[in-house]
Amino acid sequence: MGLRMLLSMVLGGALAMGTPAPARTAPVQVTVAAAGDLRGVLEELKSGFEARNPGVELRLSFGASGSLTAQILQGAPFDLFLAADEGFPEQVRQAGLADARDVFPYATGSLTLWVRRDLGLDPSRDGWKVLSSPGVRRIAMANPVVAPYGRAAEAALRRAGLYDGLKSRLVFAENIAQAAQFCQSGAAEAGLLSAAQAGHPAMREAGLAWVVPAGAYPPLRQGGVVLKAGRCADQARAFRDYLTGPDGQALLARHGYGKP
Repeated sequence: MGLRMLLSMVLGGALAMGTPAPARTAPVQVTVAAAGDLRGVLEELKSGFEARNPGVELRLSFGASGSLTAQILQGAPFDLFLAADEGFPEQVRQAGLADARDVFPYATGSLTLWVRRDLGLDPSRDGWKVLSSPGVRRIAMANPVVAPYGRAAEAALRRAGLYDGLKSRLVFAENIAQAAQFCQSGAAEAGLLSAAQAGHPAMREAGLAWVVPAGAYPPLRQGGVVLKAGRCADQARAFRDYLTGPDGQALLARHGYGKP
């Protein structure tokens, strides 16, 4: 090998070693405010969406739909809001924080009565009658003031003529996800939850569930909205399309949701 070629190779290697690697681009972060009943669904959808959209990261925040609406009206910089009803997204739109074209439905929820398995009760057989058992001392439900599932639970109990008699045993959670936590932790023996939560493997192992007839409460038509204040509107709309598309709808159906 000639001296000139050897020097060229050594110099080329030195330059390559001294060249810094290109900086990695930080992912685009899409902030999603979502009703508590969606936790399990969105955590699954997040991985699928991010795999299809390299460089995009979903940041999920969960809470009661009413509480999240209050945060948005006060200027919280979310990109996308997924509520447990259609009224709260519409409220955001009417406040001028979103365009009408960016309000959309994505699912219909189902209210479910869950009871601890070790009580020997079967709500799928006996329905509301299980709540009269002495073993059911506390019944968890979401706060009706801020949570659509809480409003649905109150409406169903009133329609069944049970609300006033059970009121002293009701344990109000901040949102429907916390109501499920009360049931799972043993803080309540029964709960009025979403079908998605009652169908979680841990909840199925610990208890039995009964889907409350749809006519017993106002329909839980769940909707969302892309917010003007967000910095990633295009990516938020892309996730909306994923949620309302075949993959998102199939996953929602597996978690107990109906079509929008």
